[in-house]
Amino acid sequence: MADADRPPPQGASIRLRITAAALAVVAVALGLGAVGIVWSLDRLLTASVAEQLGDELAALADGVDAGTIQTAALVQRDDDVLVALRSATGVVVNADRATAVPVPPGAEPLEATVEGERYVVVAQEVTAGTIVVARSAADIDDAARLATSLLMIAVPLAIVLVGTVVWIVVGRALAPVDRMRAQVDAIDATALDRRVPTSGRDDEVDRLAATMNRMLARVEEGARARRRFVADASHELRSPLASMRQFAELSRAHPDSTAPGELADVVLEEGERMHGIVEGLLLLARLDEHEAGQRRPVDLDDLALTEVERVRALGRVADGSAVRVAPVVGDARLLARALRNLVDNALRHARDAVALGSVVRDGRAMVWVDDDGAGVPESERERVFERFVRLDEGRARDDGGSGLGLAIVREVARAHGGDAWITASPSGGARFVLELPVATDRS
Repeated sequence: MADADRPPPQGASIRLRITAAALAVVAVALGLGAVGIVWSLDRLLTASVAEQLGDELAALADGVDAGTIQTAALVQRDDDVLVALRSATGVVVNADRATAVPVPPGAEPLEATVEGERYVVVAQEVTAGTIVVARSAADIDDAARLATSLLMIAVPLAIVLVGTVVWIVVGRALAPVDRMRAQVDAIDATALDRRVPTSGRDDEVDRLAATMNRMLARVEEGARARRRFVADASHELRSPLASMRQFAELSRAHPDSTAPGELADVVLEEGERMHGIVEGLLLLARLDEHEAGQRRPVDLDDLALTEVERVRALGRVADGSAVRVAPVVGDARLLARALRNLVDNALRHARDAVALGSVVRDGRAMVWVDDDGAGVPESERERVFERFVRLDEGRARDDGGSGLGLAIVREVARAHGGDAWITASPSGGARFVLELPVATDRS
């Protein structure tokens, strides 16, 4: 039992997972960006040095060709600049560290390592051979290292900043969800009418709250249906049980005044009544759970004509001349039960005759039952569909009515996407109408 009551282990929260994912993406992006920045800086500075060397090389080449600069003077340069004049045969004319500097194969600058140091090299042909000029890239490397050091500080700080912002923003976005969870968790069986408040912004959280409220409404309706079932059963079963107990006590107290078999007759009569009540309650319970049975094509006109024949077999007058084709899709057993309940109700209140009819109108199939009784007052026409409501309490119990027949009719109709209502009958009594969606596909 301790293991069953123990809450399940919690994994990483959505907030943590989103923040971690954002940090991973940002870290990769900033890392690649930092590498790109350092590489671009190196290329930019290298190109700038090459351009400067190109200008300097052009001036040297012009001087050598004009004879204003002696080849020996070419080595009188800064320490970070190497200059060499190579003859057409490749011999270095002047003595300098530039001896090891390679000659670029074309006009494009070349990067080379001389004595362990990186140089940017340019060359140009002159009359005496080829002038090669190389400048140390130490300043470029220093700038790249400085940029790398700064980025190694800035990138982690940026990642921390982004992570903090994402954590706060996601936390605020999920705060309504957490409040909703706490509110729903606080709802128990005694407070099923409570709902999750909505902000009215119609965002994802608001739609989630609306969905939760619809679910809570269904749970509340299910609990209400179960309570109503228990209350109805206890209320209605009390009467036949009390009748059997009273008669049994009377028979035991005055055995001479009780005819043989009379107690058995009472028990059978009240037992049949209890059976009808229990069966009706069970059917209503299934309908409350939206169990409409197996759906298949059903002809309401066939059900109506069957009821006409049944009434006539009972020796009562029934008119079926208004029955027309009315196809629907539904559970034939439930629909037959609903129509029989309407007919039985009409027979209990009719003076002489009942009439049945059916029709299809505006995409709806309707079947009705008329009686020529006293009718139902307009103010009571909705109430009679409630469970155990009897407008004439004493007569209803005596004539076999359980108080569930019309409630079953309406629940069956609504389970099939229809409804039931009462209007005045042309014969002066009441007309009970069962309306359902007409069948569009007979397959």
